[in-house]
Amino acid sequence: MTADNKAIAMRWQDMFRSSQEDLSKLDEFLAADFVSHSAPPGLDPGIEGVKQMISIFQNAFPDMEGAVEDVVAEGDKVVVRFSGTGTHQGEFFGIPPTGKPVKSTGINIFRIEAGKIVEYWNNADDLGMLQQLGVIPS
Repeated sequence: MTADNKAIAMRWQDMFRSSQEDLSKLDEFLAADFVSHSAPPGLDPGIEGVKQMISIFQNAFPDMEGAVEDVVAEGDKVVVRFSGTGTHQGEFFGIPPTGKPVKSTGINIFRIEAGKIVEYWNNADDLGMLQQLGVIPS
């Protein structure tokens, strides 16, 4: 079960590691009652909010690439430590494009039931990203 859960979590990571992913694939591995405990303000905590969030990242950082640094699974939880890079080429939560390259790191936690992600938590270096964009002083 642990290997299966890791594979499901990696499908989520794939959605963020490339700006070319098809958002309709989310329905394949997110439960109908999925809840994001880390939805940005103004976004729905369900599947539609995830689609919006991915679209925001894909539009703001069309060259984004990501790497998975670590994956740990125990019971119904999977934890993924990741990093990502991209160039700020589109609006990002109201921030106009700066053309600046950014690198961010973070951790995702997934709870998986019956082969689908039912809950999600994220902690990323948002402050560092805003500093790299020049929105907040370093």
